[in-house]
Amino acid sequence: MSKNNEMITGSEALLRCLEMEGVDYVFGYPGGNVLYIYDALVSRPEIKHILTRHEQGAVHAADGYARSTGKVGVCIATSGPGATNLVTGIATAYMDSVPMVIITGNVPTTVIGTDAFQEADIVSITMSITKHSYLVRDVNDIPRIIHEAFYIANTGRKGPVLIDIPKDISNQKLNFSPSDHLNIRGYNPEPKPDQTEIDRLLSAIEESEKPVIIAGGGVVYSNASEELLEFVNKTNIPVTTTLLGSGSFPSAHRLWLGMLGMHGTYAANMAVQNADLIISIGSRFDDRITMKLDAFAPNAKRIAHIDIDPAEIGKNVKTDIACVGDIKAVLTHANRKAKPAHSSEWINLTQDHKSKYPLRYNDSDSQLKPQFVIEMISETTGGDALITTDVGQHQMWTAQFYQFNTPRSLITSGGLGTMGFGLPAAIGAQIGSPDRLVISINGDGGIQMCAQEMAICAIHNLPVKIVVINNQSLGMVKQWQDIVYEKRYSQVDLSGSPSFVKLADAYGIKGLRATNKEEAIRAWHEALDIAGPVLVEFVVPTAENVYPMVLSGSPLNQMVMGENAND
Repeated sequence: MSKNNEMITGSEALLRCLEMEGVDYVFGYPGGNVLYIYDALVSRPEIKHILTRHEQGAVHAADGYARSTGKVGVCIATSGPGATNLVTGIATAYMDSVPMVIITGNVPTTVIGTDAFQEADIVSITMSITKHSYLVRDVNDIPRIIHEAFYIANTGRKGPVLIDIPKDISNQKLNFSPSDHLNIRGYNPEPKPDQTEIDRLLSAIEESEKPVIIAGGGVVYSNASEELLEFVNKTNIPVTTTLLGSGSFPSAHRLWLGMLGMHGTYAANMAVQNADLIISIGSRFDDRITMKLDAFAPNAKRIAHIDIDPAEIGKNVKTDIACVGDIKAVLTHANRKAKPAHSSEWINLTQDHKSKYPLRYNDSDSQLKPQFVIEMISETTGGDALITTDVGQHQMWTAQFYQFNTPRSLITSGGLGTMGFGLPAAIGAQIGSPDRLVISINGDGGIQMCAQEMAICAIHNLPVKIVVINNQSLGMVKQWQDIVYEKRYSQVDLSGSPSFVKLADAYGIKGLRATNKEEAIRAWHEALDIAGPVLVEFVVPTAENVYPMVLSGSPLNQMVMGENAND
C-alpha cells in the first residue's frame, strides 16, 4: 500500500480508495473518457479487472458478484454510449436492492453541456434508478465520495450508487489522504427496531389461528435466514417465499408451502388468501405476489410488515403492525419472546393442500419436458448449487421445481425482469464464489442477448454450466398470447436461432445437446464431469406452459391449473 499524503492523480486515488473498500474485482469496458483510470489499473494488480464484451455484461456481472457474496459489486464504463449501456443493469439492481457502485467517465468539465463527443448526462438519466449519484467536480472529493458511495450502497435498503468522473478530473493531482469520516445529513440507514411494534406482532401471533409468513429477498440480503428458521420453529407458522426470497427458508422444511404469486403453488396462494394474519418479512408486496390488490388476503384481520425501508410500509398493502429495521435485528428481538400460534388445525389444512395439489406436469417419454430438466438439475446437485436464471418460462420452472436449500442460491432479475441477465450474472457469481457450482439457466431468447459473454467463461476457464432451455420461441410471451390473446401469436417464433452447440464451440466452450430424457441425463452428467465451462442445450416442446397461473386482474385463489393438474 502506498503512503498517504502523496501527490497522485484522481485515477490513482480512485483505485486506491477501491482497494481500501475491499474491492478485489471490477467489471468493465474501456473507452476514451476513462482511459486515465484504465492506465492507472496497469499499476494496480491488486484490483483484478474483468473485460466483458458489452457494458451490459459488465453491470450484470457486477450484480451477480454482489448477490452471491453480499459485497458491493463494481463496474466501470466510459461516457455516452458506454454509460447508457449500463442503464438496464442499474435499473435491475435498483429494483432488487443490490449493492453496487457504478463508475462512469464523462467528458472534460470544460465541455460539459456543449453536446461534446460521447457526452451524456448519465446522472440525470439514472436519477430514478440509483440510490444516490455523484458528479465529481473537484478531484479532492474523490476519497470522500468513494467512501460515502460504498457506505450508502451497502447499508439500509441496499442499492446502486453512481459516480460520474469527468476525464480531466481523473487526471488532476491531489494530495491524497484516505477518507474515514462519514457525515451524510439525513441518512439513517438502519433504524433501531421498535420493541413496542415487535411486542404487538408477538401478541398478534398468539391470538392468530391462521397465520402465514411471506419471506422475501430482504431476508437474504440481511443474512437473516437462521433467525427466520428459529422464528418459524418457535411460532409454528407456515412460510411461503417470493421469487427473490427463494432459499431464505429451506424447501425441505415441513412448513414451507412453496412460492406464492402469479405462478405460485396452490398451497401458498390459498394460505395467503385464507390467513387471518399475514407477516411479510423483507417482501414489498409487489403486484406479482398480490395480484388483484383489492382482493388480496381478504380474511386477514391484521397485516404485519418487517422491512428496513419505511417507504415500503403501507405503500401497496395497508399495514397494521410496522416493524421497521434490519430484519436480522428485528427477528433476533422477536425470537427472545416468541411463542407458538394456535395453528395446529391451520397447519393440517395447509399440509393437506400441499399434498393434494403439488406442482405437477404431464411427463412424456417421447418429449423432453423442461420441468424434468429442472428436477434433474436439482436432484443431481442436491439443491446446493448457485443458480442464475434469465427471465421467462425457464425462470418460473426453476423457481418451482428446483429445491433451494440455502440463501444466495438463486440469482435472478425479479423486479425488472431483465432478459440477458442470466449468463453475465453467473460469471460474476462464479468469480465471487469460486468454490461453488454455478449453473446459468437460460431460455433461447434471453441467452442471445448477452451470449457474447461466453468469451469470458472461456478466457478465464470459469466452470459455469450454461443451460439453454430451447423451446424455439419467446415462451412466456407466447403463453400470454395463448391464454389471453386467443392464440393470436405475434412475433414469438425463434426457430431461426443459431445452433447453440456450435455457438459455444465458436467461443471455445464444450457444447452438448439433448432432445429426450436419455440424452438429457447423459449430457448433464457429462457436463458436471467437465472441469471447465459447458453449454447444454435441452430441446423442449414449444407448447409447454407454466402452471399454475393467476391472470392479471384476478385474485390469488383463482388459479389456472392447466393440464399439469391431471384432472
